[in-house]
Amino acid sequence: MSVIDALFALFGGSSAAGLSIPVILAIGFLLGLLHGATPDEHTWPITFSYSVGSYSSRGGARAGLTFSAGFTVQRSILTALGFLGLAAVYTAYNLDGYVYLAVGVVMFLAGWYLLRGSDIHLPLDRGMERLFGRFFRGHTHHTYLAGTAPPPEEKVRAVPLRMALVHGFVAGWGVGGFAAILIFVLAPQLPNVGWAALVGTMFGLGTMVMQILTGALFARLARMKRLSEVQIQQIGRRTAARTLYVGGFVFIIVGAIVAALPWLQGYYVSTGNPVPNLNRIDYATVLVVLVVGVIGGHSLWKAYREAVRPGLGPPQGSGGVGPPPKDERAPPR
Repeated sequence: MSVIDALFALFGGSSAAGLSIPVILAIGFLLGLLHGATPDEHTWPITFSYSVGSYSSRGGARAGLTFSAGFTVQRSILTALGFLGLAAVYTAYNLDGYVYLAVGVVMFLAGWYLLRGSDIHLPLDRGMERLFGRFFRGHTHHTYLAGTAPPPEEKVRAVPLRMALVHGFVAGWGVGGFAAILIFVLAPQLPNVGWAALVGTMFGLGTMVMQILTGALFARLARMKRLSEVQIQQIGRRTAARTLYVGGFVFIIVGAIVAALPWLQGYYVSTGNPVPNLNRIDYATVLVVLVVGVIGGHSLWKAYREAVRPGLGPPQGSGGVGPPPKDERAPPR
C-alpha cells in the first residue's frame, strides 16, 4: 500500500496497524500539508492577521514560519503524550472551548497593543530577542515606535511576530480531525515516545511549509497598487490590529459558549469530503469565515479607505500617490 493509499484509508477510519515507521512519518508530513492548506480555525485567522500586518510577501512568509514553529513544538509534545496514553484526557473532555478562550485572549492582547500603542512585555522577551533578534529584525519590542499615529518621517510600527510564536504553541492544543489521527491512530503505533514525538514534528513541518506559502499569499493581498510603502504599512497594521482585536473577542465568546455547551460539537452538516476540515461545516467553519472573511475582509477594506481618502495621503517625499496639490495661486481680485 502506498503512502497516499494509506492516508486515504485513515480518512476512511482504517487502523494504522502494520504501517512502517517511514510510512507513518510520511503520512504525518502529508497531514501537515493538508492541515496548513485547508481552512482551520486554529491557523488561518492567526496567520492572516500577522501576515497582512507584515505588509510584504517575505514578511508574510516569516509570519507563517514563526506561527508554525511554535505549533510544531506543541505537536511534538502532544503526540508524545498520545503515545504515553495521556491523550485519553481528550477522549473524556472536550477542550476545544478552553483552547478557543486561550487563543482569543492572546489575539485580543496583540490587537490591543497595536491599537492602543502600549507594548506587551513577556517574561522571555529579552532571551527571545537575543536568540532571534536577527530573524525578527524590526519586529522586536525595542524597535517599536511610540504612539498610535505614525509621524510623517517614520514607518508604522511592525506587528509583534513573537506573539505569533506564542499563538502557534497555544493554538496547537486544539484537537480537530488531523490531530485525532495523529494522537489516537498514528502515535500509538510507533515503538517509543521519541518516534511518537517525531511524527508530531513531521506534522508541524508540513503545516509550516503551507503556512509559509499562505502567509506570503495573505501578505500579498495587502499590497495595493499605486500606494506608497507608508500607506501599505498603514493598511497592513490597521488590518492586523482590528482582525486580532475583534477576532480575539469573537474567539473568546465562541470559546465560552463551546466550553459551556460542549454538545454543540455534535451539530454539523456533512460535505461528503473525507479530508478533515473539509468533511463538514460546523461552528469551527463558521469561526474561520467570520474572523478571516467578515472581520478580516472588512478591516482590510476599511484600512484601505482610510489610507487613500483625501487628507490621509503619504508623507512628502514618500513617492506614493497622495491627494492632489492645492492651488496656491492668489485669487483674482
